[in-house]
Amino acid sequence: MSSVNESVVREYFEQLGYLVSQPRKYVPGGRQKTADEELDLIVFNPQVKEHKVPEHLIWSTGDLKNVSRAVVGVRGWHTERFYVSRFEQTPDILRFVEEAPIRFAEKLLGASPIAKILCIPNLPASGGLKDKTCEVLKLKGLDGVISFRTMLLELAGRVDVNVNYEKSDLLQTVRLLKNYDLIKDSQMDMFAKKQRRPRKIKSDENSGELAGS
Repeated sequence: MSSVNESVVREYFEQLGYLVSQPRKYVPGGRQKTADEELDLIVFNPQVKEHKVPEHLIWSTGDLKNVSRAVVGVRGWHTERFYVSRFEQTPDILRFVEEAPIRFAEKLLGASPIAKILCIPNLPASGGLKDKTCEVLKLKGLDGVISFRTMLLELAGRVDVNVNYEKSDLLQTVRLLKNYDLIKDSQMDMFAKKQRRPRKIKSDENSGELAGS
């Protein structure tokens, strides 16, 4: 399952113009991970001229427009929301933002500032718990959180049903789902909602209201 999650994140960044490196192609077990093994993905966008990290923690696709370099952690536990307690109970989630992994990333990207991004399913829904979780993640050194919903919607919007994505199983699957109307672009859904006309009041309803007035 982890390979599917990383495929989603990889395709998402590649669609936005990033060059993506996956330092580790295996699953380490029975020992402490080395610095490079803590990093799921390292991304670099050569089109971004000035690297600037947004101040807020929860990012949309638009927030990446000024992010040129980043290390990315991928956690795809899709049945869970990530509360403060989850990060306290599983400190490995944020180990990729520590000094040693960042030093390893600098060997590939240079010593310029590097953003630290975590890709997860969901943060808490309620305002207080959500704010508290964001505060803790900021204190631990994280710069941005991108949800799988954000990434999947972006991919669905970019996939063209008339293009054969034979070099990407993920994009080809999204193409087939779109072709058979099993998923739709979020833009199409928004357009459809705007086209809905308000319900007309029937003449007999009007007459009833007038009679009672």
